[in-house]
Amino acid sequence: MRVLLYPFAFIYKLILLFRHLLFDLKIRHSETFREPVICVGNLTFGGTGKTPHIEYLTRLLQPDYKVAILSRGYMRKSKGFVLAEKNTGFEIIGDEPRQYLNKFDNIIIAVDEKRVRGIKNLLNLTPKPDVILLDDAFQHRAVKAGLNILLTDYHHLYPQDHLVPAGSLRDVKSAAHRADIIIVTKTPKIFSPFIYRQLSALIKPRPHQKLYFSYLTYGRFVPVLSNLNIPVPHSIGTILMFCGIANPYPLQEYLQTKCNELILIDFPDHHSFTEKDMQSIKKQYDSILGKNKIIITTEKDAMRLIDSPYLSRFEGIPFYFVPIAVKFHLENESNFDKEIVEYVSKNHTDN
Repeated sequence: MRVLLYPFAFIYKLILLFRHLLFDLKIRHSETFREPVICVGNLTFGGTGKTPHIEYLTRLLQPDYKVAILSRGYMRKSKGFVLAEKNTGFEIIGDEPRQYLNKFDNIIIAVDEKRVRGIKNLLNLTPKPDVILLDDAFQHRAVKAGLNILLTDYHHLYPQDHLVPAGSLRDVKSAAHRADIIIVTKTPKIFSPFIYRQLSALIKPRPHQKLYFSYLTYGRFVPVLSNLNIPVPHSIGTILMFCGIANPYPLQEYLQTKCNELILIDFPDHHSFTEKDMQSIKKQYDSILGKNKIIITTEKDAMRLIDSPYLSRFEGIPFYFVPIAVKFHLENESNFDKEIVEYVSKNHTDN
Protein backbone atom coordinates (compact mmCIF):
# COMPACT_ATOMS: atom_id res chain seq x y z
CA MET A 1 0.00 0.00 0.00
CA ARG A 2 2.85 2.41 0.83
CA VAL A 3 4.35 1.93 -2.65
CA LEU A 4 1.02 2.90 -4.19
CA LEU A 5 0.94 6.08 -2.11
CA TYR A 6 4.47 7.26 -2.98
CA PRO A 7 3.34 9.29 -6.05
CA PHE A 8 0.96 11.32 -3.87
CA ALA A 9 3.69 11.80 -1.26
CA PHE A 10 6.03 12.99 -4.03
CA ILE A 11 3.51 15.60 -5.20
CA TYR A 12 3.11 16.78 -1.60
CA LYS A 13 6.91 16.97 -1.32
CA LEU A 14 7.13 19.25 -4.35
CA ILE A 15 4.52 21.55 -2.84
CA LEU A 16 6.42 21.71 0.47
CA LEU A 17 9.78 22.35 -1.22
CA PHE A 18 8.27 25.18 -3.25
CA ARG A 19 6.80 26.70 -0.08
CA HIS A 20 10.16 26.52 1.71
CA LEU A 21 11.87 28.02 -1.30
CA LEU A 22 9.59 31.06 -1.14
CA PHE A 23 10.66 31.67 2.46
CA ASP A 24 14.34 30.93 1.77
CA LEU A 25 14.36 33.44 -1.10
CA LYS A 26 12.50 35.93 1.13
CA ILE A 27 9.61 36.11 -1.32
CA ARG A 28 7.49 35.22 1.68
CA HIS A 29 8.36 36.98 4.91
CA SER A 30 9.36 35.41 8.24
CA GLU A 31 8.70 37.66 11.24
CA THR A 32 11.35 37.93 13.94
CA PHE A 33 10.96 39.31 17.46
CA ARG A 34 13.36 40.91 19.91
CA GLU A 35 11.86 39.04 22.84
CA PRO A 36 12.73 35.35 23.48
CA VAL A 37 10.52 33.03 21.42
CA ILE A 38 11.06 29.28 21.79
CA CYS A 39 9.35 26.99 19.30
CA VAL A 40 8.66 23.33 20.17
CA GLY A 41 7.48 21.20 17.27
CA ASN A 42 7.99 18.17 15.07
CA LEU A 43 7.92 16.99 11.47
CA THR A 44 5.16 14.44 12.04
CA PHE A 45 1.45 14.65 12.72
CA GLY A 46 1.54 14.55 16.52
CA GLY A 47 2.57 12.01 19.09
CA THR A 48 6.14 13.14 19.85
CA GLY A 49 5.47 14.53 23.33
CA LYS A 50 5.24 18.27 22.73
CA THR A 51 2.95 18.88 25.70
CA PRO A 52 5.22 17.45 28.46
CA HIS A 53 8.23 19.22 26.91
CA ILE A 54 6.37 22.54 26.95
CA GLU A 55 5.56 21.82 30.60
CA TYR A 56 9.23 21.06 31.29
CA LEU A 57 10.27 24.42 29.81
CA THR A 58 7.55 26.18 31.82
CA ARG A 59 8.78 24.67 35.09
CA LEU A 60 12.35 25.57 34.19
CA LEU A 61 11.65 29.22 33.35
CA GLN A 62 8.67 30.10 35.53
CA PRO A 63 10.63 30.87 38.73
CA ASP A 64 12.53 33.72 37.05
CA TYR A 65 10.45 34.81 34.04
CA LYS A 66 6.87 35.60 33.08
CA VAL A 67 6.07 32.72 30.71
CA ALA A 68 3.45 32.75 27.95
CA ILE A 69 2.37 29.66 26.00
CA LEU A 70 0.88 30.20 22.55
CA SER A 71 -0.88 27.30 20.85
CA ARG A 72 -3.12 26.87 17.85
CA GLY A 73 -5.78 25.33 20.08
CA TYR A 74 -6.44 22.30 17.91
CA MET A 75 -10.11 21.23 17.62
CA ARG A 76 -11.37 24.30 19.50
CA LYS A 77 -14.68 25.84 18.46
CA SER A 78 -13.44 29.44 18.70
CA LYS A 79 -11.52 31.43 16.11
CA GLY A 80 -8.76 34.02 16.21
CA PHE A 81 -6.81 35.15 19.27
CA VAL A 82 -8.16 33.99 22.63
CA LEU A 83 -6.51 34.79 25.94
CA ALA A 84 -7.37 32.05 28.42
CA GLU A 85 -8.87 32.74 31.82
CA LYS A 86 -8.87 30.36 34.78
CA ASN A 87 -12.16 28.65 33.90
CA THR A 88 -11.93 28.75 30.10
CA GLY A 89 -13.13 25.40 28.73
CA PHE A 90 -11.28 23.15 26.30
CA GLU A 91 -13.88 23.81 23.60
CA ILE A 92 -12.70 27.44 23.54
CA ILE A 93 -8.92 26.89 23.73
CA GLY A 94 -8.31 23.18 23.02
CA ASP A 95 -7.29 20.30 25.30
CA GLU A 96 -3.54 20.98 25.52
CA PRO A 97 -3.91 24.67 26.51
CA ARG A 98 -6.61 23.57 28.98
CA GLN A 99 -4.07 21.18 30.50
CA TYR A 100 -1.52 24.01 30.89
CA LEU A 101 -4.23 26.16 32.44
CA ASN A 102 -5.14 23.39 34.86
CA LYS A 103 -1.53 22.76 35.87
CA PHE A 104 0.18 26.16 36.14
CA ASP A 105 -0.53 29.41 37.96
CA ASN A 106 0.84 32.83 37.04
CA ILE A 107 1.53 32.08 33.38
CA ILE A 108 -0.18 33.44 30.27
CA ILE A 109 -1.95 30.99 27.96
CA ALA A 110 -3.34 32.02 24.59
CA VAL A 111 -4.40 30.43 21.32
CA ASP A 112 -4.30 31.73 17.77
CA GLU A 113 -4.15 29.89 14.45
CA LYS A 114 -1.98 32.76 13.15
CA ARG A 115 1.14 32.67 15.28
CA VAL A 116 2.51 36.08 14.25
CA ARG A 117 -0.73 37.76 15.28
CA GLY A 118 -0.78 35.76 18.51
CA ILE A 119 2.76 36.79 19.45
CA LYS A 120 2.05 40.46 18.72
CA ASN A 121 -1.08 40.35 20.87
CA LEU A 122 0.87 38.77 23.72
CA LEU A 123 3.61 41.41 23.50
CA ASN A 124 0.95 44.14 23.69
CA LEU A 125 -0.17 42.91 27.11
CA THR A 126 0.71 44.85 30.25
CA PRO A 127 2.87 43.49 31.65
CA LYS A 128 4.08 41.58 28.62
CA PRO A 129 5.61 38.12 28.94
CA ASP A 130 9.37 37.69 29.28
CA VAL A 131 9.42 34.58 27.07
CA ILE A 132 6.92 32.99 24.68
CA LEU A 133 6.73 29.22 24.16
CA LEU A 134 5.23 28.25 20.79
CA ASP A 135 3.45 24.92 21.03
CA ASP A 136 3.59 22.95 17.76
CA ALA A 137 4.85 25.70 15.44
CA PHE A 138 7.97 24.30 13.79
CA GLN A 139 6.21 24.20 10.40
CA HIS A 140 5.06 27.84 10.70
CA ARG A 141 7.71 29.64 8.65
CA ALA A 142 5.86 32.96 9.07
CA VAL A 143 7.51 33.11 12.51
CA LYS A 144 11.27 32.86 12.88
CA ALA A 145 11.69 31.77 16.47
CA GLY A 146 14.83 32.65 18.35
CA LEU A 147 15.26 29.02 19.39
CA ASN A 148 13.79 26.04 17.53
CA ILE A 149 13.37 22.70 19.31
CA LEU A 150 12.51 19.71 17.11
CA LEU A 151 11.09 16.55 18.70
CA THR A 152 11.21 13.08 17.19
CA ASP A 153 9.74 9.91 18.70
CA TYR A 154 12.29 7.18 19.47
CA HIS A 155 9.91 4.59 17.97
CA HIS A 156 9.12 6.69 14.87
CA LEU A 157 12.24 8.68 14.04
CA TYR A 158 11.79 11.19 11.24
CA PRO A 159 14.83 9.96 9.20
CA GLN A 160 13.07 6.59 8.88
CA ASP A 161 9.62 8.01 8.10
CA HIS A 162 7.90 9.14 4.89
CA LEU A 163 5.68 12.04 3.90
CA VAL A 164 1.92 11.59 4.11
CA PRO A 165 0.08 9.70 2.81
CA ALA A 166 2.91 7.14 2.54
CA GLY A 167 4.02 7.88 6.10
CA SER A 168 3.31 10.30 8.97
CA LEU A 169 5.63 13.20 8.06
CA ARG A 170 3.92 16.54 7.43
CA ASP A 171 7.11 18.28 6.34
CA VAL A 172 10.22 17.32 4.41
CA LYS A 173 13.10 15.78 6.35
CA SER A 174 15.45 18.53 5.20
CA ALA A 175 13.38 21.02 7.27
CA ALA A 176 15.13 19.57 10.33
CA HIS A 177 18.19 21.70 9.53
CA ARG A 178 16.33 24.73 10.93
CA ALA A 179 16.32 23.21 14.42
CA ASP A 180 18.78 24.45 17.02
CA ILE A 181 17.99 21.53 19.33
CA ILE A 182 16.80 18.02 18.42
CA ILE A 183 15.30 15.86 21.15
CA VAL A 184 14.68 12.14 20.72
CA THR A 185 11.65 11.58 22.94
CA LYS A 186 10.10 8.53 24.64
CA THR A 187 13.42 6.69 24.77
CA PRO A 188 13.88 3.69 27.09
CA LYS A 189 14.61 4.61 30.69
CA ILE A 190 17.73 2.44 30.52
CA PHE A 191 19.80 4.14 27.85
CA SER A 192 23.14 2.72 26.78
CA PRO A 193 26.04 4.54 25.07
CA PHE A 194 25.54 2.18 22.13
CA ILE A 195 21.98 3.46 21.55
CA TYR A 196 23.30 7.03 21.86
CA ARG A 197 25.87 6.44 19.13
CA GLN A 198 23.36 4.59 16.94
CA LEU A 199 20.77 7.40 17.11
CA SER A 200 23.38 10.10 16.59
CA ALA A 201 24.60 8.37 13.44
CA LEU A 202 21.03 8.04 12.15
CA ILE A 203 19.95 11.63 12.84
CA LYS A 204 23.28 13.20 11.85
CA PRO A 205 22.90 16.53 13.67
CA ARG A 206 24.62 19.47 11.99
CA PRO A 207 27.47 21.33 13.75
CA HIS A 208 25.12 24.03 15.05
CA GLN A 209 22.61 21.50 16.46
CA LYS A 210 22.55 19.93 19.92
CA LEU A 211 21.10 16.43 20.29
CA TYR A 212 19.32 15.41 23.50
CA PHE A 213 17.41 12.33 24.68
CA SER A 214 14.37 12.34 26.96
CA TYR A 215 12.05 9.75 28.47
CA LEU A 216 8.63 9.79 30.11
CA THR A 217 7.90 9.44 33.82
CA TYR A 218 4.48 8.83 35.31
CA GLY A 219 2.91 10.33 38.42
CA ARG A 220 0.33 9.00 40.84
CA PHE A 221 -3.15 8.31 39.55
CA VAL A 222 -5.36 11.40 39.89
CA PRO A 223 -9.18 11.15 40.16
CA VAL A 224 -10.98 12.53 37.10
CA LEU A 225 -13.93 13.38 39.34
CA SER A 226 -12.67 15.79 42.00
CA ASN A 227 -15.02 14.33 44.63
CA LEU A 228 -13.77 10.76 44.14
CA ASN A 229 -12.56 9.32 47.45
CA ILE A 230 -12.03 5.73 46.31
CA PRO A 231 -8.39 4.74 46.94
CA VAL A 232 -6.41 3.05 44.18
CA PRO A 233 -6.24 -0.71 44.94
CA HIS A 234 -2.84 -1.97 46.06
CA SER A 235 -3.22 -4.89 43.70
CA ILE A 236 -5.04 -3.93 40.49
CA GLY A 237 -6.81 -6.73 38.68
CA THR A 238 -7.99 -5.06 35.45
CA ILE A 239 -7.35 -1.61 34.01
CA LEU A 240 -9.78 -0.36 31.37
CA MET A 241 -7.74 2.27 29.52
CA PHE A 242 -9.34 4.61 27.01
CA CYS A 243 -7.76 7.54 25.23
CA GLY A 244 -7.87 9.79 22.19
CA ILE A 245 -4.21 10.59 21.60
CA ALA A 246 -1.85 10.00 18.68
CA ASN A 247 0.40 7.40 20.34
CA PRO A 248 -1.03 5.58 23.37
CA TYR A 249 1.66 2.87 23.43
CA PRO A 250 3.99 4.39 26.12
CA LEU A 251 1.16 4.69 28.67
CA GLN A 252 -0.20 1.32 27.60
CA GLU A 253 3.22 -0.24 28.18
CA TYR A 254 3.51 1.42 31.60
CA LEU A 255 0.04 0.39 32.77
CA GLN A 256 0.64 -3.24 31.78
CA THR A 257 3.16 -3.36 34.64
CA LYS A 258 0.52 -2.16 37.11
CA CYS A 259 -2.21 -4.76 36.59
CA ASN A 260 -2.99 -8.35 35.68
CA GLU A 261 -5.03 -7.40 32.61
CA LEU A 262 -5.18 -4.28 30.45
CA ILE A 263 -8.06 -3.52 28.10
CA LEU A 264 -7.59 -0.64 25.65
CA ILE A 265 -10.31 1.42 23.97
CA ASP A 266 -8.63 3.62 21.39
CA PHE A 267 -10.26 6.77 19.96
CA PRO A 268 -8.91 9.19 17.31
CA ASP A 269 -6.50 11.93 18.40
CA HIS A 270 -8.22 14.90 20.14
CA HIS A 271 -11.50 13.00 20.18
CA SER A 272 -14.46 14.80 21.76
CA PHE A 273 -16.24 12.20 23.88
CA THR A 274 -19.97 11.88 23.25
CA GLU A 275 -22.72 10.50 25.45
CA LYS A 276 -22.63 7.30 23.37
CA ASP A 277 -18.86 6.98 23.95
CA MET A 278 -19.26 7.31 27.70
CA GLN A 279 -22.11 4.80 27.72
CA SER A 280 -19.95 2.32 25.82
CA ILE A 281 -17.00 2.79 28.21
CA LYS A 282 -19.26 2.35 31.25
CA LYS A 283 -20.85 -0.75 29.72
CA GLN A 284 -17.46 -2.33 29.05
CA TYR A 285 -16.31 -1.54 32.59
CA ASP A 286 -19.45 -3.15 34.05
CA SER A 287 -18.84 -6.28 31.95
CA ILE A 288 -15.39 -6.88 33.43
CA LEU A 289 -15.46 -9.76 35.91
CA GLY A 290 -13.44 -9.79 39.08
CA LYS A 291 -12.49 -7.26 41.72
CA ASN A 292 -10.07 -4.33 41.85
CA LYS A 293 -10.93 -3.01 38.41
CA ILE A 294 -10.33 0.65 37.54
CA ILE A 295 -10.61 3.05 34.59
CA ILE A 296 -7.60 5.03 33.39
CA THR A 297 -7.32 7.78 30.80
CA THR A 298 -4.60 10.27 29.86
CA GLU A 299 -4.25 13.73 31.37
CA LYS A 300 -4.98 15.30 27.99
CA ASP A 301 -8.17 13.27 27.59
CA ALA A 302 -9.21 14.21 31.11
CA MET A 303 -9.13 17.87 30.09
CA ARG A 304 -11.85 17.09 27.54
CA LEU A 305 -13.91 15.34 30.21
CA ILE A 306 -13.77 17.53 33.31
CA ASP A 307 -16.67 19.70 32.14
CA SER A 308 -18.60 16.88 30.48
CA PRO A 309 -22.23 16.44 31.56
CA TYR A 310 -21.78 12.70 31.09
CA LEU A 311 -19.20 12.27 33.87
CA SER A 312 -21.98 11.73 36.38
CA ARG A 313 -22.31 8.19 34.97
CA PHE A 314 -18.99 7.38 36.66
CA GLU A 315 -19.91 8.45 40.19
CA GLY A 316 -18.58 5.85 42.63
CA ILE A 317 -16.30 4.24 40.00
CA PRO A 318 -12.49 4.34 40.42
CA PHE A 319 -11.70 6.56 37.43
CA TYR A 320 -8.27 8.24 37.14
CA PHE A 321 -5.85 9.96 34.79
CA VAL A 322 -2.07 9.61 34.81
CA PRO A 323 0.10 12.76 34.81
CA ILE A 324 3.30 12.48 32.77
CA ALA A 325 6.54 14.43 32.75
CA VAL A 326 9.84 14.23 30.86
CA LYS A 327 13.36 13.70 32.12
CA PHE A 328 16.65 13.78 30.24
CA HIS A 329 19.35 11.13 30.09
CA LEU A 330 22.95 11.34 31.26
CA GLU A 331 24.25 14.91 31.59
CA ASN A 332 21.60 16.03 29.06
CA GLU A 333 19.41 17.71 31.68
CA SER A 334 21.96 20.20 33.01
CA ASN A 335 23.24 20.99 29.50
CA PHE A 336 19.73 21.44 28.13
CA ASP A 337 18.64 23.62 31.05
CA LYS A 338 21.76 25.77 30.71
CA GLU A 339 21.22 26.28 26.97
CA ILE A 340 17.58 27.33 27.46
CA VAL A 341 18.27 29.69 30.37
CA GLU A 342 21.23 31.29 28.60
CA TYR A 343 19.16 31.96 25.49
CA VAL A 344 16.35 33.58 27.48
CA SER A 345 18.65 35.65 29.73
CA LYS A 346 20.60 37.00 26.77
CA ASN A 347 17.49 37.96 24.80
CA HIS A 348 15.18 39.04 27.58
CA THR A 349 14.20 42.72 27.51
CA ASP A 350 12.69 44.62 30.44
CA ASN A 351 9.03 45.65 30.13
